[in-house]
Amino acid sequence: MQPFVKYRGKLAVLYRANIDTDQIIPKQFLKSVRRTGYGQNLFFEWRYDANGRPDPAFVLNRPEYRDAGILVAGNNFGCGSSREHAVWALMQFGFRVVVAPWKEESPGKRIPGFADIFRSNSIRNGLLPIELSTDEVEWIVAQDREHGPLEATVELVSQTITVYGIPENTFHFEIALDDKQMLLEGLDPIGLTLKNLADIERFEQRHNVQMPTAESSGL
Repeated sequence: MQPFVKYRGKLAVLYRANIDTDQIIPKQFLKSVRRTGYGQNLFFEWRYDANGRPDPAFVLNRPEYRDAGILVAGNNFGCGSSREHAVWALMQFGFRVVVAPWKEESPGKRIPGFADIFRSNSIRNGLLPIELSTDEVEWIVAQDREHGPLEATVELVSQTITVYGIPENTFHFEIALDDKQMLLEGLDPIGLTLKNLADIERFEQRHNVQMPTAESSGL
């Protein structure tokens, strides 16, 4: 997959909570066995009216947002089914980053920015999920409403996203070390494991890989 180190792009705000994978790419478009052709049907039910015409009010149909590469959404983004097609659709449409807020539902109970499986699928396909606080995301949303469309720069090494609002603001985000390494190097989990191939082979040469028989185990 394509490495992710630094990216600058336009923001598109779709600030809704609980956007599930069927809303991202509806089930009727999952019949293909190929991994291409999903971008045109991203958010299909929202982008098109009952006659199949683009809804001019939907953010991704507005001319000033059509080339956006950073999506700003609500919490629990990517919930629902585990379909990897949701990530493919976002990336094929042109997104490299999705930003979503965590939300404290009650003391000690947090609703995450992303559903776990969606987050995992994103990392393994080169889409960067950035989780910020609710206050930070709402600042971005307010800036977009007043001054949009905005641009932002994401730097994975420093784990920062700089939003060019009024004023400019930089936010730090957390990411697991293995996930960060996979994105920076453009590796999937298998590729990350194969970086240690020499160590694996040395271990196998020293280790008896044969399962013990009943006779050798004394049974």
